[in-house]
Amino acid sequence: MYYISRNYKSLFNAAGKAKTDCEHTLRNIGFKNLGFKQSSIPNSAIGTIKNFFGISIALLRLPFKAVICTQYPNNKFRKLIMFFAKLKRCKIITIVHDVRVLKGRVKDINKELSKIINSDVIIVHNTSMKQWFLDQGTKIPIVVLGIFDYVSKEKPIQNKATVEKEKYNIAYAGGFGDGKNAYIFDFDILENNRYNLKLYGVGFDPNKRKVSEEKSVIYYQGAFPSDQIAYKIEADFGLVWDGISTKSCSGDLGAYLKYNNPHKTSLYLVCGLPVIVWDKAAIATFIVENNLGIAVSNLADLNKIMENLTEADYKTMKHNVQKVQEKVMKGQFVEEAVNKAIETLNV
Repeated sequence: MYYISRNYKSLFNAAGKAKTDCEHTLRNIGFKNLGFKQSSIPNSAIGTIKNFFGISIALLRLPFKAVICTQYPNNKFRKLIMFFAKLKRCKIITIVHDVRVLKGRVKDINKELSKIINSDVIIVHNTSMKQWFLDQGTKIPIVVLGIFDYVSKEKPIQNKATVEKEKYNIAYAGGFGDGKNAYIFDFDILENNRYNLKLYGVGFDPNKRKVSEEKSVIYYQGAFPSDQIAYKIEADFGLVWDGISTKSCSGDLGAYLKYNNPHKTSLYLVCGLPVIVWDKAAIATFIVENNLGIAVSNLADLNKIMENLTEADYKTMKHNVQKVQEKVMKGQFVEEAVNKAIETLNV
């Protein structure tokens, strides 16, 4: 059983963290890396050259009739990998991280679909994403992941408090450049006396505040690499919300939440935090069914929800989060999904 490691450009990038975590789990369950050692060279040109030679050598070394686990997207080299894997009659497992047509990044459904389902089995985020693939006529086996892992060597222990508070701290981790997550600044004009918002990520512009900093409930905490941020976030909840509005998750990114498992959800859980999520997001089912947080339709309702939250409710959520935290930090969700995928291959 094999995979091909590569260069992951940014240590601040959640997508890179998700893929390196999958590689970690693959190693743990017996997969061998045929490529160069995993790296994080920030220079795009050097990284691309390293990937080309590493992947080319790996494909020459790939044995006939082996099992190879790929991750999608792998934009520049997916055709090459799939060509050699098919040529050598290998069984192909694909872990799907993003479906760009659902994200509004590309328009041609069939073109993207053909890149993904040219596999023997695929692993997708949740039942909503699985249903989308089935609706497109996908015939190959589909394994549901449930939630992505957030592998961590040591358990973050900074968020142990379970007491009821007059004001809860809500963390949001994400990017703020180019107008992304502009809805964040609307928190200052919502009813907000029962919470503060603590922001983590790149691109925050304090000049976009809608009230003075003294009156604001928004506190910028800085940006940290993806392997350090789990130890930096100090809060009572983590927020999963996308788009441009506090009223609903809107736009392409908001619509994508109906199919996507945002990696920040896993980050919050590994931090020991219950999650506040849009009630129509695909991940809301996982959060609500396991009592790991709160689903909300409109962020204007959040203050009242915090006001009515009892200490017993919060303690129960924290207890449930701690159980999932162990699995997420050890890579067990991906491990279980890959093992199910292997079972379907009959090898």
